[in-house]
Amino acid sequence: MNGGGEGVSASAAPLEWKFSQVFGERTAGEEVQEVDIISAIEFDRTGDHLATGDRGGRVVLFERTDNKEHGGHRRDLERTDYSIGRHPEFRYKTEFQSHEPEFDYLKSLEIEEKINKIRWCQTANGALFLLSTNDKTIKFWKVQEKKVKKVCDMNVDPSKAVGNGPVVGCTSTSSRPYLANGGCKERPISYLSNDVSFPPGGFSSLHLPVVVTSHETSLTARCRRVYAHAHDYHINSISNNSDGETFISADDLRINLWNLEISNQSFNIVDVKPANMEDLTEVITSAEFHPTQCNMLAYSSSKGSIRLIDMRQSALCDTHSKLFEEQEVVGSKSFFTEIIASISDIKFAKDGRHILSRDYMTLKLWDINMDSGPVATFQVHEYLRPKLCDLYENDSIFDKFECCLSGDGLHVATGSYSNLFRVFGCSEGSTEATTLEASKTPMRRQVQNPSRPSRPMGSLPRVLRRGVDTSGADANGNAFDFTTKLLHLAWHPTDNSLACAASNSLYMYYA
Repeated sequence: MNGGGEGVSASAAPLEWKFSQVFGERTAGEEVQEVDIISAIEFDRTGDHLATGDRGGRVVLFERTDNKEHGGHRRDLERTDYSIGRHPEFRYKTEFQSHEPEFDYLKSLEIEEKINKIRWCQTANGALFLLSTNDKTIKFWKVQEKKVKKVCDMNVDPSKAVGNGPVVGCTSTSSRPYLANGGCKERPISYLSNDVSFPPGGFSSLHLPVVVTSHETSLTARCRRVYAHAHDYHINSISNNSDGETFISADDLRINLWNLEISNQSFNIVDVKPANMEDLTEVITSAEFHPTQCNMLAYSSSKGSIRLIDMRQSALCDTHSKLFEEQEVVGSKSFFTEIIASISDIKFAKDGRHILSRDYMTLKLWDINMDSGPVATFQVHEYLRPKLCDLYENDSIFDKFECCLSGDGLHVATGSYSNLFRVFGCSEGSTEATTLEASKTPMRRQVQNPSRPSRPMGSLPRVLRRGVDTSGADANGNAFDFTTKLLHLAWHPTDNSLACAASNSLYMYYA
């Protein structure tokens, strides 16, 4: 799949996935704290940084290490006429508390600290910028390395200045408050220390302390702006614009447009709230800006439709430019039809030509130039169709699975139950449909799906694709566990590398 819509050779071999890394791995029988469960994952545009958010309101940053450790001068790399077979490797960088639990006294409503979405912004002067949001409040963070400053060149040797407290710039584990001159508040003013030794005859001159910048650095995260009080309902999406200046935030009924520099004002560009709430038939479930055209954005609804809007048409984008929805098969409607049709996530392909959507049962790939139906449909949960009543009873039918595309647009991926995730090939003639488990042995529960002959993506409005597994168990006979679900995953922007969140653990794979 590419911007020109030309097919890729059908002889492309399926990806062979291998385990790379795991962060926060659980030991057998270890109980997971609710606040440690990962709720958001996002690579930055370069793929050199990865951010995760959790239900405890924390944001954890990871940085890529294989580029730094193996990277040479550009001249040396240009001399090598072979590709270096490395896969992305990451290490822990830093973490910070993004959101705290709050209480809305006007509505008597608790606002939990869970991070719903994270989006990276453009870097500047070596600093990292990102947006994070919980249900109500969006925050703009700046993370940068600062050189540690120390005080030196004093008369008194810091190692002997025990009585008067630690010298400024020296680390101390004591929590006692010290005065500016080094004294301690807990001691009486008349207290004199004999711990400091003076040379015979005293000091010949007074040395003023000098502040010097050391080679050591420390990472600091600072909240630059807070965008609050703009949503009556829970925020489900935030998305950066390609202009680098604006972003959108979406809740169930409205989409707001913000300027990164202005936190006290936003513009409501989409409002689907009816005059009478009893007439409400659908809500907004996800929204995302076009990757290259700053005036275009798409949003999905609980009825399974995707609307493409152009902000140049009007200030309030009540009318859409294009509507993408699949025609309902006559006689197939049931009580669960609308529930399972609700789209939980949409993603633009890197070229902006295609949109990937995830509903409860399937992944669908849409061409923005063809609104008659999806160009490809990938079956993810068809085996659950007989169990929809049970899933409705335990609320699993409302689980919101995310989806992602590879940087080259040739593969798509999404999560499932039992900590499984699925990868499909979407190039012309591809029959790839792989099921993997988020563990150190991802192929352990490989499901063998019968491949079906597939046709070019543009040949028919709807093409039923591979991945159908009608049993309630995997290839090894293991029953699917609906309490463990892989909701969040992200594809590296340039490499075939996946980051998956299984409870509180972050697993990384490469192909």
